[in-house]
Amino acid sequence: MRGRLALGVAGAAAWASRKAGRGNGSMIGGLLALKVDPQIMKQLGRGRRTVLITGTNGKSTTTRMTTAALSTLGEVATQADGANMDAGIVSALNVHRDAPLAAIEVDELHLPHITDALKPEAVVLLNLSRDQLDRVGEINMIERRLRSGLARHPDTVVIANCDDVLVTSIAYDHPNVVWVAAGSGWAMDATSCPRSGEPILWEGPHWYSTGADFSRPQPDWWLDGDKLCGPDGVRLPLRLALPGRANRGNAAQAVAAAVAMGADTEQACAATGTVREIAGRYRTVQVGEHAARLLLAKNPAGWQEALSMIDHSASGLVIAVNGQVPDGEDLSWLWDVRFEHFEDVHVVAAGERATDLAVRLTYAGVAHTTVADPVRAIASCPAGPVEVLANYTAFRDLNRDLQERTR
Repeated sequence: MRGRLALGVAGAAAWASRKAGRGNGSMIGGLLALKVDPQIMKQLGRGRRTVLITGTNGKSTTTRMTTAALSTLGEVATQADGANMDAGIVSALNVHRDAPLAAIEVDELHLPHITDALKPEAVVLLNLSRDQLDRVGEINMIERRLRSGLARHPDTVVIANCDDVLVTSIAYDHPNVVWVAAGSGWAMDATSCPRSGEPILWEGPHWYSTGADFSRPQPDWWLDGDKLCGPDGVRLPLRLALPGRANRGNAAQAVAAAVAMGADTEQACAATGTVREIAGRYRTVQVGEHAARLLLAKNPAGWQEALSMIDHSASGLVIAVNGQVPDGEDLSWLWDVRFEHFEDVHVVAAGERATDLAVRLTYAGVAHTTVADPVRAIASCPAGPVEVLANYTAFRDLNRDLQERTR
């Protein structure tokens, strides 16, 4: 009875939000449902076969790919908007109440209690690196919390990136792990062993701790050029619509998760190639005489990966940075990102914190101009294709401004 009341309140709140033009109402609906019945997530998850996807970077992309792969088995409940905390998850499960499967993106801080509530069949661990220090806190503390949370669910299959030291530590003692060599372009947060504090040494792709019996596991799934390799001699072409090495790793973990839940390997692999954009990311929009490709990055590891996707033959590169609460107000992370090697690209610093970014670009030796408004920054570039790289609220606001211009 209480659960039905909670869902009724959620539906009414979502309807009111849409009528008032305040959005689709998913967040307010989920929040009110949880107020009425704090156990509503557990009830909505009952009877579903669920996979949770978490990590510092790549959650939304991998969730979309996992959803596509699992859709070969049946209808899948998932978040369309990437709302990965309690209210957004409740809303997604409510909207797709009859779906027998669920692929749910989860903020890494929320994974333990959401795992307790949904009792997932599988959990995907992508990567773990420094994020918003004013919200997330110290990274080794997060590793210990996630390790402890998964220990309460020994029957859950954990799909873990064995190229990420911190993720490996989370899953290392778990009795049911599928290891995926998904790659790791960022090692600055795992130079020391999370278990002993001693250095981690790398020998090619292999790594090991100098202070504990802890080393890179043998992967069950791995990438070999444009092929995805797996158990029983699996070797399939991986044809993705999304760019970048990181997305190939995301696809490998999505396929491994779907196969662990019963999907056909070949069908799951092909399905990952149908994902073309995620909430506006990677899409190209026409802005005056410029074809602007939009990329999102939210922390040092994500920025480094996104910068590796930049087309150096583009007419311009707009880098937009805000410092609002969702971004993290401390922008000292800018100094951890390698902005060098853009000597032949017209670079524009934009966003609310364009001046902070301009200082960092100056020290990196990158010639640039400063235009705070991202749309005007795009317009200031020479005619032709423009790469746009923005952090969370800068990306959100740019998409909103571009939508308003096309109405």
